[in-house]
Amino acid sequence: MIRLVIADDQAMIRAGLRMVVETAPGIEVVGEAADGEEALAVTRRLRPDVLLMDIAMPHLGGLDAARRLLADPHPPKIIMLTTFDTDDNLRASLRAGVNGFLLKTSPPEQLIEAVRVVASGDALIDPAATTRVIASFAALHEPAAPPELAALTQRELAVLRLLARGLSNLEISGELEIGEATVRTHVARVLRKLDLRDRTQAVVFAYEAGIVRAGQRDRRRERPC
Repeated sequence: MIRLVIADDQAMIRAGLRMVVETAPGIEVVGEAADGEEALAVTRRLRPDVLLMDIAMPHLGGLDAARRLLADPHPPKIIMLTTFDTDDNLRASLRAGVNGFLLKTSPPEQLIEAVRVVASGDALIDPAATTRVIASFAALHEPAAPPELAALTQRELAVLRLLARGLSNLEISGELEIGEATVRTHVARVLRKLDLRDRTQAVVFAYEAGIVRAGQRDRRRERPC
């Protein structure tokens, strides 16, 4: 059973989110919070698997609450909810290491999928948000290849490049013609070698390093040298 806390300053939004997720088997809403300070207290007391939190809340914003929780010894998986009008906060959340982003306009099935995906240890960014967030993030500076890249094999670099373009493990498996379990192994090695928390941070790293650039959408097969 996935234990979930919902944090949003609007009671009707919280009620709607609860209604959606409680229709899905295997997900239980164990608590709610109306602001960032309350989200901290409720989350630390109940220790849910996943925290679904609005990025803009009174008293303490969702981003600051996420930063504090992610500094805890055993933080929950965090999905940020947004209306997508605060690009700077979204970029900062990516750097902080949240596990997912979801637009408040996303369909119910996508919300349920997001909760399950991040609970399993993966990361998820709403497809409608990915292009704009990453493009604006990458435009902040000129890409520079960090020295950590030298630790990656050609295969791992290919996996990172495809991961950064938003491909799932199954899609990467098809692109590189390797097993899905092998993809998971490569992803784990990439994260470990680059000292990254999850796939979300890997996407940011890839754009910062210039491994992929905003607007790239070619799906040609990539093969290691």
